[in-house]
Amino acid sequence: MSKRVRVRAPELAGKGGWLNTGGKDLKLADFRGRVLILDFWTFCCINCLHVLDELRELEEKHRDTVVIVGVHSPKFAHEAEHRAVVDAVERYGVEHPVLDDPELATWKQYAVRAWPTLVVIDPEGYVVAQHAGEGHAHAIERLVEELEAEHAAKGTLRRGDGPYVAPEPEPTVLRFPGKALALPSGNLLVSDTTRHQLVELAEDAETVVRRIGSGVRGCVDGSAEAAGFSEPQGLALLDEGAVVVADTVNHALRRVDLATGAVSTLAGTGRQWWQGSPTSGPALEVDLSSPWDVALFGGKVWIAMAGVHQLWAYDPVTETVGVAAGTTNEGLVDGPGPEAWFAQPSGLAATGDRLWLADSETSALRWVDQDGSVHTAVGTGLFDFGHRDGPAEQALLQHPLGVTALPDGSVAVSDTYNHALRRFDPATGEVTTLATDLREPSDAVLVGDDIVVVESARHRLTRLRLPEETVRVESVAHRTRREATEVAPGAVRLDVVFQAPAGQKLDTRYGPSTRLLVSATPPELLLAGEGAGTDLSRVVELNPAVPEGVLHVSAMAASCDDDVAGGEHPACHVHQQDWGVPVRLTEGGADRLPLVLAGMDD
Repeated sequence: MSKRVRVRAPELAGKGGWLNTGGKDLKLADFRGRVLILDFWTFCCINCLHVLDELRELEEKHRDTVVIVGVHSPKFAHEAEHRAVVDAVERYGVEHPVLDDPELATWKQYAVRAWPTLVVIDPEGYVVAQHAGEGHAHAIERLVEELEAEHAAKGTLRRGDGPYVAPEPEPTVLRFPGKALALPSGNLLVSDTTRHQLVELAEDAETVVRRIGSGVRGCVDGSAEAAGFSEPQGLALLDEGAVVVADTVNHALRRVDLATGAVSTLAGTGRQWWQGSPTSGPALEVDLSSPWDVALFGGKVWIAMAGVHQLWAYDPVTETVGVAAGTTNEGLVDGPGPEAWFAQPSGLAATGDRLWLADSETSALRWVDQDGSVHTAVGTGLFDFGHRDGPAEQALLQHPLGVTALPDGSVAVSDTYNHALRRFDPATGEVTTLATDLREPSDAVLVGDDIVVVESARHRLTRLRLPEETVRVESVAHRTRREATEVAPGAVRLDVVFQAPAGQKLDTRYGPSTRLLVSATPPELLLAGEGAGTDLSRVVELNPAVPEGVLHVSAMAASCDDDVAGGEHPACHVHQQDWGVPVRLTEGGADRLPLVLAGMDD
């Protein structure tokens, strides 16, 4: 075996602490005697998710000698929130310890430059390899086998169970649902992603009618009870009697017969597409890569191929599949389909003349016209994101995963990392916020004049009433709008009232424990007081020239258990609430607006 350069591995540190260890904090010394693989990842990144899947086999085969540790290193602001990391670890079936490193401390110590990066550390604590990107599992397995032999001979290899402790399962009806579809029957079909199933719900969006799929990760055709999916996402009606499913981690399109629930495969081989593989041909002979959503447009099933930053299309008549737009380069470039760049397209919605798409990594809303050319409505690039309403060229989203066509020609965007439902109106070029009290919304579906939102991280569907203007067509009467709060023009004090629950205190160990974010629709409503701050009270100035609008207020407070015995670490809790407050400016109206932040751990 060739001699390797030995560099002592830096210590592992992250302010978010450890997950999947039963509450135990780990140090590098705890892994002495084992082959340690550090997986630097962030949960927005499709390449990182591919690596999680690549490592599963190695993890199982070498379970008594190898320990994999995920080092979560965030890109987006939302990914730095500890609760979001906890959710992601469960959502993607991560079965090894994870270090939450919101400030990228360990990332910097290991001089990591890209997501994903894998670092191999030998049983004596020395770094022996580092690989950026995906596709390195086989090379790492060969290295692992060399290290096992070398350190077994030296007596420095320690076999046995690793430090992974599985979390307790939660008894919810859905678990991190991904997408939803209104069926001809009036029921709703939901991809229950983490449980590898589809769930049909009654019209109330709560009552379970049936489950399709065994719930065991796999790619198995057959009856509703025997079929296997692997983290299914997008759904679309193929015809009145069948649904096409984007079976994401199986890299396949599946067909579900609505009458029987039987599942068959339409496209994909079960293998992930790699550069050099065919990009068109018989559907069952061409590899796909993490299809995330599907929609019928122009007689074909268009596929948001998140894994290769492209759009593909499946032709149900010829049973062929091929690239429709995108180069596999990641970025935001408009133009003819073959020249366009995408960045992890994750949501699709078709109208008569446009295919809308949520391009998640560029935090963009884009569309494809009937000629196949690509256009951008909202968004500017890979590192520009936030929550800002207004003209499309100034508006900001944060990693949206879903898009829904509305009756008036506008579209609703499931603005996932902003926990919001946004609206883009092509007629005015304006972006507004429809709702902000959501948790990682990943899709939405129209049900009459309502919109049912998939709140993925709350494990439920939530029904919202659409604003009057979004459903206003010639044959629909106007509806009464939500009653507005009368406030005075000029200075108004926003007071978010929060008191830590009994037995807890504000967590000030790492700086301010509270955050307040304020914006308005229309933006001109606020003359002063917009933006983020750490004080839960703020004076805003309301524009007397704008008679009414909506104040969007988001508040967060962190608290920890008080009086923890000995050296134990206190359990900490994040309390967060978002409000959309309709206001009407009236002389003599209120000059103080109190909002109560309830203590809750979700």
